Amino acid sequence: MKLPKGFLFDFDGVVVHSFESHGKAWKSAFKELFNEEIAPFPKSLSGKSPMIIANYFCSVIGKEDRTEDLFKLKDIHLDKFFTVPKLLPGVREFTALLTTKKIPYGIASNATRQFLKNSVHHLNLDFNTYFGVEDYKKPKPAPEAYITLANALGFNKNDFNDIWIFEDSLTGTKAAKAAGMIPIGILTQYSESELKEAGSKLVFPTLLEAYLYLTK
Repeated sequence: MKLPKGFLFDFDGVVVHSFESHGKAWKSAFKELFNEEIAPFPKSLSGKSPMIIANYFCSVIGKEDRTEDLFKLKDIHLDKFFTVPKLLPGVREFTALLTTKKIPYGIASNATRQFLKNSVHHLNLDFNTYFGVEDYKKPKPAPEAYITLANALGFNKNDFNDIWIFEDSLTGTKAAKAAGMIPIGILTQYSESELKEAGSKLVFPTLLEAYLYLTK
C-alpha cells in the first residue's frame, strides 16, 4: 500500500510505557512540597498537560494556589530521579522503515522536552525531531502541538490530510483530528470504541501491528 506523507507520534503510551516514570515524579514532588501522600491518578487526565494534572492534585487538598510550584517541582524530580520508561513494541521497526523510505516523522507530546530528550537518549531511539509541552501556547487537546511538529518537518496545510498521527489518549486523538490530520489509535489505555468515537480512523494494539499492516 502507498504510505502516508508523514507520521507523527505521541510519546507516552505510544512509543513508551512511562506511567511509572511520571507517577514516581508526581509522588515524590507532592511529598516534598506538602508532606502528604498524593491522590490516585484518574484516567480522565491521561494525555493532558502537566499543569492541568498538577492543578488536579493540588485541588484534592485545597491547595490550588500551589499548582505552579508542584508543576515545576515534578519536572525537576522527573529529570533528577529519571526512570527510563519501557519501550513499546514496533518502535524501532517503524523508525527504520520511515528512515529507509525517507518519510518525515517526529514526536509531539504533552510531556516535557527534557523527559523526551532523556528517554530518547537512554533508549537510543531514532527520533531527531520532538516537541514537548513548553513548545506550545496551547497543549493538546488543542491542535497546536501537531501543527508545530508538521511545520517543523516541512509540511504545509495541504499535506495534513495525508499525515498519520499515533495516539493512545482521547486528549491527543482530539488534537490530531482538530489539526486536520488522520488519528490512528493505540490500545494502551482506551478501548477501540472509545478511540474511534474520539476520531481514530484505525486502531492497533501497538505500533508493531500498525507497522505490519503498512508493510504487508
